[in-house]
Amino acid sequence: MTDKILIHVRFNNDGSVLEIAERPTSLTPQQWFTKLSEKAGNAFQALTGGRGVFRISPDEVAALKAAVLQ
Repeated sequence: MTDKILIHVRFNNDGSVLEIAERPTSLTPQQWFTKLSEKAGNAFQALTGGRGVFRISPDEVAALKAAVLQ
């Protein structure tokens, strides 16, 4: 089993993203969530209380961050 990074997300009442972990500084929380959803949407799990989590390998996170910087 490979290790996964947990990227925690907190949502506003209107469904927009309030906070998200591992976010590149060049992106807003909503932009980072959208990028993760596009590339790793199947790794997202909705939780109660306006929260959710992506479970992604460290290599995938690094590749997504590198793509943002290009």
